[in-house]
Amino acid sequence: MNLHYEKPARAWTEALPVGNGRLGAMVFGGIEEERMQLNEDTLWSGAPQEWNNPKARAALPELRRLIAEGKYEEAEALSKASTMGPYTQSYMPLGDLRLRFYHGNWASDYRRELDLRGGVSRTSYRIGGVRYVRETFASFPDQVLVVRLYASKPGRLRFRARLDSPLRSAAEPAGEALLLRGHCPERVDPNYYDTDEPIRYGDPERTTAMRFEGRLQVRLDGPGTWRIDDQGLHVEGAERCTLLFAAATSFDGFDRAPNPGREPGPIAERAVRAALAKSDAELFAAHAADHRALFDRVELRLGAPAAPDTLPTDRRIREYGAADPRLVELLFQYGRYLLIASSRPGTQPANLQGIWNEEPRPVWSSNYTLNINAQMNYWPAEVCHLPECHEPFLQFIGELAANGRRTAEVNYGCRGWTAHHNSDVWRQTAPPGDYGHGNPLWANWPMAGPWLCAHLWEHYRFGGDLRYLRDTAYPIMKEAALFCLDWLIDDGAGGLMTSPSTSPEHRFRLPDGRTHALSESSAMDISLIRELFRHCIEAARELGVDPEFAEELRATMRQLPPHRIGKHGQLQEWSRDFDDEDRVHRHVSHLYDVYPGDAVTKSAAPEWFEAAKASLERRGDGGTGWSLGWKVNLWARFKDGNRALRLLSNLLTLVEDDGTTIDLHRGGVYANLFDAHPPFQIDGNFGATAGIAELLLQSHDGAIELLPALPDAWPEGRVRGLRARGGFEVSITWRGGRLEQADIVSRRGGECRIRSRTPLRVRAGDSALQSVLEGEDVYRFAASPGTVYTIFESNR
Repeated sequence: MNLHYEKPARAWTEALPVGNGRLGAMVFGGIEEERMQLNEDTLWSGAPQEWNNPKARAALPELRRLIAEGKYEEAEALSKASTMGPYTQSYMPLGDLRLRFYHGNWASDYRRELDLRGGVSRTSYRIGGVRYVRETFASFPDQVLVVRLYASKPGRLRFRARLDSPLRSAAEPAGEALLLRGHCPERVDPNYYDTDEPIRYGDPERTTAMRFEGRLQVRLDGPGTWRIDDQGLHVEGAERCTLLFAAATSFDGFDRAPNPGREPGPIAERAVRAALAKSDAELFAAHAADHRALFDRVELRLGAPAAPDTLPTDRRIREYGAADPRLVELLFQYGRYLLIASSRPGTQPANLQGIWNEEPRPVWSSNYTLNINAQMNYWPAEVCHLPECHEPFLQFIGELAANGRRTAEVNYGCRGWTAHHNSDVWRQTAPPGDYGHGNPLWANWPMAGPWLCAHLWEHYRFGGDLRYLRDTAYPIMKEAALFCLDWLIDDGAGGLMTSPSTSPEHRFRLPDGRTHALSESSAMDISLIRELFRHCIEAARELGVDPEFAEELRATMRQLPPHRIGKHGQLQEWSRDFDDEDRVHRHVSHLYDVYPGDAVTKSAAPEWFEAAKASLERRGDGGTGWSLGWKVNLWARFKDGNRALRLLSNLLTLVEDDGTTIDLHRGGVYANLFDAHPPFQIDGNFGATAGIAELLLQSHDGAIELLPALPDAWPEGRVRGLRARGGFEVSITWRGGRLEQADIVSRRGGECRIRSRTPLRVRAGDSALQSVLEGEDVYRFAASPGTVYTIFESNR
């Protein structure tokens, strides 16, 4: 479980990430000069602002009329003129910790690595007879970045450490510490918005923007000296030493401006001083125990490696890709590692780049993109046994709902809450676009709420916490459903529809060749609304509440349009059988009901299931990195593991980072296994991890399926610790492409249902257990909490 390399990183996408959910660093592993690029997850530009647009409500009837009459150009012009608010703000880089060593740049026996299981980045090399080692980790228990430095001979460790930042800031000595103080811009325009002043700072003394402070201190273990001056922190004649770095901001909540009275300095100082009171061994032990308690829950083995383990990771990607099972294992666990490192209880949720960003004007603002990308970040959280890492996103949804109530009222005159395409640390909920610069193609999409609510429901389905459902999830879900009830309008034929409606970021083509974005009742709109209503009905039944509301949702669902099958045998993306602007478009939003939803399955809706498969065939096997991750999950649901592995092979294609390329049709991975859109987006990593789990275990269709889409290339293997809906933990061993044994532990008790095309035997401890055959291929038995149930095929 290591990424390892034979030379230092030359580009940011070759550096190795460490993080504790709040504090992150990209470690380059240089010899003469080390760079560690730093981030803090609340460091964003801007502040809360009024983003709702009352013109939207006034224009809505006319907008709907124009769409109904097929006047799409006029509708989109009206949308641009009347519906948008400001753009979201951007996630900022904190700065860099730079170490200058005085031994030159010529070294031998070089190695840098990222130990996923230990959560540690290591760099080692030899100069003459001296071995130098650096270890870097971000401790969640102690909230500090720890850099441990060693030289194999006394007195040979000599370096200068300094802090700098691309933001307006200054580094200065302060007693025993080196400080980095600065502030963020008051506004940062998106990278695709060409303005004269894309980054705008306020007056340093009166700015309302975020302030930050980083604090660096050193501890020597053994001989040596250190001092601090205007040039940095200097260490001379040492053998071992430890650098401790902490950072804080003036962030005071999503709904308040950064608090000038909340000084970040004392917060950082307390963290460093507390860490200095502990030994290196104590710091590392606390970090390792915390990290491994999460990481070690899941183990995956997919057979013998195709490449020697000594082969560096970048060469392994280039020369073997998905043909090497060990690299697929690494990709799977890397996604789990990145989620642990970028999303922990009490932190902000992982954004478009997790918590790692080096640009003051990052691509797509490194924000929360809510029409797929932010949700994909959390696809692996429940099934891959990291429900705690899901918590920041679940809290984010509740905070969006708080702001989204006003957006629903001001922009649309609706009850409940809504959110749109983008959000940020301030939980913006209105359509972005700077009052007309944006494009209705993505701005006019008020369906983020229903999709986000699916995460609330999934957290309950996996964990079964009724108190969480009653107090947290259901109230937010109900309010999102209220918005949808008000958003739906009469279609003139006894049914209901949505208007305006888009299929995220994809246009339809008219017979005359013109392309448009706005129409009525895209497939995704209806899928999301129907799913939300279904989940609310189930939640109300579980809680024994709101029977009248549940009945209203049932009656409304009967008026929603069904899926339609188009002229190519495909599941239609729009209410009319329009042609695609781009047949191989990266978004596959109309297939939501297959994955991540579960309404379209082979057993429940066979015709739609086959039409959805035809749609995915038409989309092809290309796409951006995150799109490939989505398709892996879809092919897993279609039970075609070999096709899914082909998509993983496309994803595990090495992309060289030139710093400028944006490709909307072809992705891969960078040398450090970061997902390449390109550019870097972390969602593809999380999508791939979820997809690999989906090949091995599914539980969305009312029963657990073991090895539902196992690729032929993985005839032997094992997985331990995956989670299934209903409160089950599942471990599976297979041989010859068939189940050898599965161990299922129920954490809640209740009925366990397993779908299998071959007869099964069940054993509890040493005793055989009678399972009941239900229907054609589902076996069920009563499960007691904590008991291990062993599953075998009857003929094995």
